[in-house]
Amino acid sequence: MTTLLVAKQYIKNFIGKYEVYLKPLMKLILALMSLMMINGKIGYMHRLDNISIVLIISLMCSFMPMNFIIFIAALFTVLHLYELSLECAVIALVLFLVMFLLYFRLSPKDTLVVLLTPICFLLKIPYAVPLTMGLLGTPSSAVSVGCGVMVSYLINYISDNATTLSGMDTEELVARFRLVIDGFLNNKDMMLTIVAFAVTIVLVYTIKRMSVNYAWTIAIIAGAIADVMILLIGDLMFDTNVSIIGIIIGTVISVLIAKVVEFFTFNVDYSRTEKVQFEDDEYYYYVKAVPKITVATPSRTVKRINTSKRRPSGGQSRR
Repeated sequence: MTTLLVAKQYIKNFIGKYEVYLKPLMKLILALMSLMMINGKIGYMHRLDNISIVLIISLMCSFMPMNFIIFIAALFTVLHLYELSLECAVIALVLFLVMFLLYFRLSPKDTLVVLLTPICFLLKIPYAVPLTMGLLGTPSSAVSVGCGVMVSYLINYISDNATTLSGMDTEELVARFRLVIDGFLNNKDMMLTIVAFAVTIVLVYTIKRMSVNYAWTIAIIAGAIADVMILLIGDLMFDTNVSIIGIIIGTVISVLIAKVVEFFTFNVDYSRTEKVQFEDDEYYYYVKAVPKITVATPSRTVKRINTSKRRPSGGQSRR
């Protein structure tokens, strides 16, 4: 355990020392992953489905605010869908506008979540998002997570039905709109996932703020169980055809990821918990103090050994 704590301190010191370089690098990687995912799923506009264009725009995003990456990702999505059909682009544009209004109004600091949620869906570990946001965010983070879920399902739905949409005649404008809107809004799997993730975030946030010992660990386990139960019960009620094995494996991996997040952000020693009582003129105070686990990184000292011999001064000579 001590070795892990020392490694954690080294990592934190490294991040703090090179933060000015690591932030642009993180933005570059995040923008690159987001744009490559979009191109891989719906790369209908070949001029954008080019690694050189993606690299140039990702480099530009690395020096811009985080919200700029969301704007670029939305622009890429709309342009790709415009190449497929005008109706898909219009629906996606309206969806993004509504999402941006909700996102910037309720949870503008959760930029990373909106981008990471579709990536986690692609990696088959979406359940890590509500668990970590329950630990690090607030209940309003459910809005950002919900936006990310809707983007993921919209991209997947259009990707799966691209052949049908492109094969319809240009005169079937209303039919295209109805096909996309009905297929998106009537997606019971998406609605169930949004509800499950929102409940998980609120539950994890509520439990981790309690003053009981190991509150964060209890919150992670309770949130994971609640998420799985809601998804399975929803599958029985609405026949969403979810993969039970995929849910279990993804949840186990997500719990491990949440524990890593807990290790780096909330690591305390409950064996040294103290309860303090004091008072002032108006109140009595009962305080529970739990010390953090901290270790000092071993300092390295370099001992210099001078092997050269001192010569006698030039004004003295031996006889």
